Amino acid sequence: MLVNSIIYAKLKTMGKKLFTTAALVCCFMICLAAIVADLSGKWTGTIKAPEGQDITLNYSIKVDGEKLTGSGESEGNTVTIDDGKIIGNDFTFKVTNAQGVVIPHKGKFYPEADSVGLDLDFNGMKFHTTLRRDK
Repeated sequence: MLVNSIIYAKLKTMGKKLFTTAALVCCFMICLAAIVADLSGKWTGTIKAPEGQDITLNYSIKVDGEKLTGSGESEGNTVTIDDGKIIGNDFTFKVTNAQGVVIPHKGKFYPEADSVGLDLDFNGMKFHTTLRRDK
């Protein structure tokens, strides 16, 4: 009986150590994923204009909680990101070009590929692009 009690106590202690180690590893992985998988940064991509030419888009994005801010640039024109919101990996924002046209953006961040799928609505014309992190 004494031997069974000693074995049980040792197994119980080993179980606690194993559980603690596993919990710490899980916490580390979650923290690492949160640090690595961040939409903040510089992104670049292209859209095809109705006339067929490629137009380069550059975004500088900052995330603070559920608020998304930053700027966009294309063909030498810089715009400010307005009304930016992010929930999980989905986000929306608007920019207003030099002619006063508001261009809504809707996107999804894919952390495993470090890319963004982005849909734009320019005066009813829909565009889609994939942005890559500008390193």
